[in-house]
Amino acid sequence: EVQLVESGGTLVQPGGSLRLSCAASGFTFSLYAMTWVRQAPGKGLEWVSGISHSGGTIRYADSVKGRFTISRDNAKNTLYLQLNSLKTEDTAMYDCVKGAYSYNLDATGPLRGQGNQVTVSS
Repeated sequence: EVQLVESGGTLVQPGGSLRLSCAASGFTFSLYAMTWVRQAPGKGLEWVSGISHSGGTIRYADSVKGRFTISRDNAKNTLYLQLNSLKTEDTAMYDCVKGAYSYNLDATGPLRGQGNQVTVSS
C-alpha cells in the first residue's frame, strides 16, 4: 500500500521559512517522480513543483520560483519542500504526490498524502 506522510506544516510570519517533508513507503521511491501541490481555502488545486526520480530534473510554478526548493533523499524515501520568503498567499494545504513514472513532474494525483497546513500570517 502506498503511503505518503507529510510533516512540517505550521504557522509562520510573512518572510519566514519552513521545510515540509513527505515520507514515502509502499513503493520503490527512487523509480518515481514526486510533486508538491497545494490548495488554498476556496481555491482549486495548484501544482507547486515536481522532481524526477533521480532529482536531476526539477520544475516550479511561476508563483513559487526563486522562493521554494524541492529535493529528495532516495536513501531515506523522503521528499522535501523548502519554503522561503513566505507570503500570505502561500497559505494552503500542501500535499505530496507520487508520479506515475520517472519524469511525471506535473502529477497532481491520485496518490497524495494526507495534507499539511501551512499558514502565513502576522
